[in-house]
Amino acid sequence: MEPHSVRESWTNRAGEYSPAYYAHYGPNETSALIREALDAHLDRDAAVLELGCGSGRHLEHLAANGFEDLSGIDINAEAFETMRETYPELAADGTFHCGAIEDLVGEFDDGAFDAVYSVETLQHLHPDVESAFAEIARITDDVLVTAEIEDPARESASGDPDVNYVDDETPLYYRDWGEIFTSLGLIEVDVVRGDRDTTRTFRVTD
Repeated sequence: MEPHSVRESWTNRAGEYSPAYYAHYGPNETSALIREALDAHLDRDAAVLELGCGSGRHLEHLAANGFEDLSGIDINAEAFETMRETYPELAADGTFHCGAIEDLVGEFDDGAFDAVYSVETLQHLHPDVESAFAEIARITDDVLVTAEIEDPARESASGDPDVNYVDDETPLYYRDWGEIFTSLGLIEVDVVRGDRDTTRTFRVTD
């Protein structure tokens, strides 16, 4: 699948796995894991960016627990409409950017955010845009958290052990995020393996 096709599958996402789909479920255990990881290293006034924020359910959990400086990126414009309906205070108080992660992360200054995190988002970036990972490390000033699916839960429908499909149009690329971000100079300080995701916390070295 080409990079533009991957983007298209999320830009116009409706129904299952859409912004409205996740807004219906609200914050979950992963939201709590993200908060706990940030709590361990940062104050409540830390600048936090979510990559692939959707309608904001994880950011809403952070806001409800006192985090004040929240930002998000999502490729689907509907995500922000859903956020305004579901989490109006978050939508009004946060800073949000609509576009592809690989296009937007390069626009931020070095260390622009005290913390950056993703939840089942980086796993969908096409191999042709993996240069975005270095940009993510660059804009992170202190803490990076990835909550991604790293290992196949079933046999790959593609025949390639490193990629599977959520549906006919949505690839999921299996990657070792520990290896990727430590190779970019970050230090892995915690790993929590769940039934679905592996949540990794990294610190930026001085």
